[in-house]
Amino acid sequence: MPKLIVNAVLFQLGWFACVLGDAPWLAVVAVAVLVHLCWVSSWAAEGKLLVTVFLFGSALDSFLLNLGLFDFGAVDGEPRRLIPLWLALLWLLLATTLNHCLAWTARPWWRASLLGAVAGPLSYLAGARLAGVELPYGTWPSLTVLAVIWALVLPALHGFAELYRNQYRQRLAAEALRTRPLEP
Repeated sequence: MPKLIVNAVLFQLGWFACVLGDAPWLAVVAVAVLVHLCWVSSWAAEGKLLVTVFLFGSALDSFLLNLGLFDFGAVDGEPRRLIPLWLALLWLLLATTLNHCLAWTARPWWRASLLGAVAGPLSYLAGARLAGVELPYGTWPSLTVLAVIWALVLPALHGFAELYRNQYRQRLAAEALRTRPLEP
């Protein structure tokens, strides 16, 4: 139970650090991920999941950015094509929760779908308001699109988490068999 609480608190601290951006947000995220990997889980158990969710989420949000759902402002007079690092790191932080404080949403699938449809858009709305991100299509149309996307995304992320968790367990079992002494 303490690890679940630590996992949830680390996610929230990282979320606020990224969205508010005033604090040394990159250091907060780095510490949160290191604590997660050293105390809550391990790189061997979850590294593949963290990288997958980070890349998937960065690609998804960059796609939505290019569709005009978000406006982070221009960089050197040019419109952004990729999301800012702070938003990409939120996906990394989310990945740390899938097997831990959000594990209860994995089964049945509709829990993840319902949570995704409600919490996903609200997280984007809060982040947009706190970080000064514009929603060019308007609040309600943007939230509706995000609700549909997140109703699909969170169950899919849980699917990756389950796949990688099973692969890790199989790898551990295979290693245990290889290292077990032969019986005479």
